[in-house]
Amino acid sequence: MPHIIADLPVEKTPSWALWQRHLLGSIDSVVEPYLEHFTRDDGEYVWDDAWGGGSPDDYFEPFFNWPLVYLMGGGEHLLSLAERQYEAVIGQLMRLGSYHKEYGFQEDQMHQSEADVLFYHLCLARPGGDRLQERARRFAGFYLNEDSEAINYDPERRLVLSGLNGSKGAIASGDQEPRPYNPVGSTMEPYGLPFFDLPGIDSVKDLADPANARRMGIAMQERWKAGDAPANLAITSMMTNAFLMTGEEKYRDWVVEYTDAWVERARDNGGLLPDQVGPSGKVGEYVGGKWYGGRYGWTFPHGFLTMHFATVDAGANAYLLTRDDSYLDLPRQQMDRILELGEMRDPRTEHMSVGFNWQQQLDAIPPGEKTFLVPYRYGDAGWFDWMPMGALYPVYLWHLSMRDDDWERVERLQQAEANDWNVVHSFRDKHDSGHEQPWVRFLAGDNPDYPERIQQACYQQLCRRMAQVRADQDVGTQHHIHQWQWGNPVTSEALIQLTLGAPQPIYNGGLLHARLRYFDRDRRRAGLPQDVAALVEELTADRTVVRLINTSVTESRSLLLQAGAFGEHRFTEVGFETRASAWPGDLGGYAGTYSAEPITRESRRLEIDDGRLQVELPPAMEIRLDLGTQRYVNDPSYATPF
Repeated sequence: MPHIIADLPVEKTPSWALWQRHLLGSIDSVVEPYLEHFTRDDGEYVWDDAWGGGSPDDYFEPFFNWPLVYLMGGGEHLLSLAERQYEAVIGQLMRLGSYHKEYGFQEDQMHQSEADVLFYHLCLARPGGDRLQERARRFAGFYLNEDSEAINYDPERRLVLSGLNGSKGAIASGDQEPRPYNPVGSTMEPYGLPFFDLPGIDSVKDLADPANARRMGIAMQERWKAGDAPANLAITSMMTNAFLMTGEEKYRDWVVEYTDAWVERARDNGGLLPDQVGPSGKVGEYVGGKWYGGRYGWTFPHGFLTMHFATVDAGANAYLLTRDDSYLDLPRQQMDRILELGEMRDPRTEHMSVGFNWQQQLDAIPPGEKTFLVPYRYGDAGWFDWMPMGALYPVYLWHLSMRDDDWERVERLQQAEANDWNVVHSFRDKHDSGHEQPWVRFLAGDNPDYPERIQQACYQQLCRRMAQVRADQDVGTQHHIHQWQWGNPVTSEALIQLTLGAPQPIYNGGLLHARLRYFDRDRRRAGLPQDVAALVEELTADRTVVRLINTSVTESRSLLLQAGAFGEHRFTEVGFETRASAWPGDLGGYAGTYSAEPITRESRRLEIDDGRLQVELPPAMEIRLDLGTQRYVNDPSYATPF
């Protein structure tokens, strides 16, 4: 393995490096107070069993990013506590009847995939665990029909049999008593009507009438009772996770087979994914032959917003497993069709179902000024629900492809939007994402102080979350599961961007697709060594530029850099600077003799052909590595060097 020793002293420690180590230390300190507030001694949430479990949505989500911070150098307890909480939540949901065989059932993948990301990140962090290995196989087996009680997939037609699926198999809702649908006064009211063709129901307010609510409930049950939906593309992450854990080809084969089926459906529908495929394989089988109107589809409730998360997941997973970048055309074509429809509009005159997603971005636009908006949903009257195009979509695609045209799409969007992409807004949502705009401006060279500002913003939000936890008097007294989700103080987005050169993983089932990964040689664990800070300064299709700094003045640190989160990339060469002059020089105490000799540098370049690189960082030394990188050339795996 190539081995480099850094010998350039840190002449001026950058504030981003000090902030990075401070942020990691602060995150280490908050998880136990958080757990003391929201959980019992056994890890279960403080919760009244009389309320039941309900949907398992949100139970796992407060811990999804704890293993990610561990993977970047956070404390060991971040991983061990995340593992404890995963077991505790499974036990609580099993006891409350919301889980079966340690997995969801009668759940749509928009929500199930959110719960699954904690499991994926635990597998990445501890791939050798026997229990995780068994679960990875068992959970994926639900979609290979390996469990006779969990038949979810039709391999002949290449479709998942229902939008409600999991450990009890595909569940057709048509045999159940329909529930009236009246969202008026609830958080679902802004999403409007699921369907627009029921006589006498012209607006969401009409559903306040019990008779109308019952008719809408019947229609929802009948039209969504069975068949496939694009949200099920998130299952490709479950299969990819199983492949990364085991290397067994059947999981790769399933991802390719199922993704290919949706690629064909999109092609046959003019490029856009149809959102309901009946059990017979016919598009729109239960929605009158329409290509829209399915469960979590184009019409209701989120449209492109969450459909595209699953589409990107599938494209990224298939690309990772096959090295065929044409799979990225699936999300690319969806996004381009939506962008083509975009218009300059006044955001203050638009009804946005989830406008809060872009609240600070929109608030920064002067009154009366227009910005670029796109339609997220499609119904009988055409496209509607105009909102900003989330930067995560084009940025994530570019990060995967590194194609010039994908970067140009990001640039065009930045130029069309009225807000300043360099601004770092201090906010935190449950996705732990949303700062893709200023990050890509940093990578473009236009936002040089982004690393300091984003870490300061993260620290501010961490402090705010902990203050809210201390002030909370309602835990265990309200039927409100979002309390513990909103209270999670751990943040990973900035650390992932800066150290790994990657966007935050997609919340709905996304794996950690990253340019780099680190291992601490001395402690034989994942993550940056103590005192070491890292900043990915530049990314291109064949180069990765990262700066490493040892902030300790007394301790040497040794680390391994890995090309890709899953070892899917390879380093081909490395350029760096080394010291050409003597240092630190002689001791002295008089004027003219007390300062160190000036440092002169020379450039070096080594040819390498390896997926890992060893770097030694003596006390107070730094190095900038310009790494030639071949992307997606190795079979991916969770395997670690230890």
